Amino acid sequence: MRAYERLLQYVKIYTTSDENGFGTPSAEREFDLARPLCDELIALGLTAEVDEHCYVRGWLDATPGYEGAPCVGFVAHVDTAPDFAGEGVKPRLIERYDGRDLPLGESGRVLSASAFPHLPSLAGRTLIVTDGTTLLGADDKAGIAEIVTMLEELINSGAPHGRIAVCFTPDEEIGQGTACFDVARLGADFAYTVDGGFEGEVVAENFNAAAAEIVFAGVNVHPGEATGIMKNAGLIAAEFAASLPQNETPATTSGREGFYHLLDLSGNVETATLRYILRDHDAKKLEDKKQTVANLADAFNEKYGAGTVTLKIRDQYRNMKEKIDETPYVVELALEATKECGVTPISEPIRGGTDGATLTWLGLPCPNLGTGGFAFHGPYEHITVEGMDAVVRILHAIVRRVSEMKK
Repeated sequence: MRAYERLLQYVKIYTTSDENGFGTPSAEREFDLARPLCDELIALGLTAEVDEHCYVRGWLDATPGYEGAPCVGFVAHVDTAPDFAGEGVKPRLIERYDGRDLPLGESGRVLSASAFPHLPSLAGRTLIVTDGTTLLGADDKAGIAEIVTMLEELINSGAPHGRIAVCFTPDEEIGQGTACFDVARLGADFAYTVDGGFEGEVVAENFNAAAAEIVFAGVNVHPGEATGIMKNAGLIAAEFAASLPQNETPATTSGREGFYHLLDLSGNVETATLRYILRDHDAKKLEDKKQTVANLADAFNEKYGAGTVTLKIRDQYRNMKEKIDETPYVVELALEATKECGVTPISEPIRGGTDGATLTWLGLPCPNLGTGGFAFHGPYEHITVEGMDAVVRILHAIVRRVSEMKK
């Protein structure tokens, strides 16, 4: 079975993680993919398990004579982002795509080259898109499909290899993918998350990340009697948002520039809430952003009265570069494997993060590899059959190169 065929099966399973959920996994529906994946690994000949926290782990023993090679791990996540609808996904294949604007079903949305300039470069490929009413879920079910397909092909080919470990995690999209990750249990010497964009992407530098929740308490009375009494939490929240640097948002920054990203605003006169993510490749600059938000909260409490603003800031993950630099061979191996497959490596800092960032800081060097997908987290998400095939070849090349190494 080719990787795209698995993807078409996986995306129809509703696995969106829940930002308001408690425990791991945040949503029981994530098991609806985790359990079949465990069964699939066992059917291929791996030893596999799915635990109470929805982590699927599998191991393929080394072939005779290759027991001394390092154990390489591959990691992907079963959940899809809560940013957009993830239930009832209806994937559509566009064979011999012409690179032009493409209507997404009857949704009224159009996948356009003006919004996504890379589209003409995909001409001639088979494109997989949504019907415009949901996200696709290639993030990261494409990564899972590519890993499982590589394993199936490897086993069927009889090619020699060292020990291989895989782990499919829950809750990556809400920043909790490693909450119950057992590095020792996995037993890998190093690993790769298969959870990026373009095929050939090899990422070893990511944002430092924090999340901020700002809650505003107002005073609500009849507007006809509000003079000197009403304190409109919604208006105060709007003022707070407008007081943060307006030139430091995702839409106004690029490269290594960080940002304040307003994810959600809700509320009324009585109470209102702003939810932000704060990002920067430079750890010191992220601390400065956190302090800016804290200082602003203090200023608003002085202006509107103590207790008007309550702030919670939570660190999410760190830039893996500092740790990855201690094991540069892990990155070089992936770059050389990519070149071997005739794909030009893309190695730039990503404006995001992966489970691999946290795993790296937990002692498991774990760069991120592209899946071949684009425009994740929304209705314009798309991927190509050929891109997925290329990623499978890259995974094979990594396994081949690792099998030639000695611990």
